[in-house]
Amino acid sequence: MVASTVTPPPNQNDITFFYIGLGLALGSTLFIGSSFIIKKKALLRINKVGGVRASAGGFGYLRDWMWWAGLLTMGIGEASNFIAYAFAPAALVTPLGALSVLVSAVLASRFLNEKLNLLGKLGCCLCILGSTVIVIHAPHEEEVESLSMLIEKLQEPGFLVYEILIIILAVVLACYVGPNYGHRYVVVYVLLCSSVGSVTVLGCKGLGLAVKEAIAAEGDNALAGGMTLTLLVIVVACIVVQMNYLNRALDLFNTGIVTPVYYVLFTTFVVIASALLFREWENMSAVDFLGSGCGFLIVIVSIVLLNTFKDVEVSVADVKGSESSNGESSSVGGDEGAKWIRDIQRRISGIPYLICPSLGVDETPVFGMYQTNSETDLGILSERVCI
Repeated sequence: MVASTVTPPPNQNDITFFYIGLGLALGSTLFIGSSFIIKKKALLRINKVGGVRASAGGFGYLRDWMWWAGLLTMGIGEASNFIAYAFAPAALVTPLGALSVLVSAVLASRFLNEKLNLLGKLGCCLCILGSTVIVIHAPHEEEVESLSMLIEKLQEPGFLVYEILIIILAVVLACYVGPNYGHRYVVVYVLLCSSVGSVTVLGCKGLGLAVKEAIAAEGDNALAGGMTLTLLVIVVACIVVQMNYLNRALDLFNTGIVTPVYYVLFTTFVVIASALLFREWENMSAVDFLGSGCGFLIVIVSIVLLNTFKDVEVSVADVKGSESSNGESSSVGGDEGAKWIRDIQRRISGIPYLICPSLGVDETPVFGMYQTNSETDLGILSERVCI
């Protein structure tokens, strides 16, 4: 429950840990954002030589050095992220992952021949703005500071129900929904990655607490050793599942679709799990709670702008042209301006069809889902994507 009064300021140690975690989280976004591009390049190269695609159950990428370079880059980023969870609340570290989308967008324009138009640049600015708002209003102090406290909270009914639901969801998606609908709907594999990913984050948080206790030589060593080993096994298992199904999603669908959907679902699951287990939001003031929510919404808008409209040919000149098209005389600039406005309107109107394919029978491709991969020269078209 959100407190109605202003909470007391955190002590100096909490502030120091907060900024250490913040710095590590920001650094991790650079590595994670880069890893998406490197791994995508590797998958494209495998498709070009005719290897079995990851979406079809192939593991040819394991023999490609570029894919391993991408995995190593992601590992460095995830390691930084893992350490960040030991110093800062998950409610701060996880939403900042949006900056990796910004990094991916900039690098994709350079290495994947994906243009960053006016709306994309606006999305970059909003991403930075939203992340800044989240940093300002995020909780600065920890609610769980030891492994013994963590074990107590793991036994609470609310969190146990959450874990059971996650296991059921993962099994259903992996065994039934994935084989039948995973090649058509991007949300299937991404939802599986996101739900399992929330468990990974909680495990990383617990491992971070174990590391802090080991350094300080506090607590029961036997308890810490057994719990640490259990958390490590859980984290490794969850990462393997995430890696497998995220590769399938990236192989089937455009990175511009996978990235924003993954961010929104992953962050949502982590915030829910964090609220149930760590209660990081419990002592926040109403202003900080609303500020964090607004920052998260700004980041979501920025991701939509970065990815959904990135292939729309729009510039400042087109905007001016659209204004002139309302005048008495028609010009080429006016026609072009009106064209991109109609394109944006079409994409916005197509959002309901992405959310639920049964809402209509319109077969017009939206959001550039049918895209020929120019780098493979194979004319491979991605499936119609419906969230």
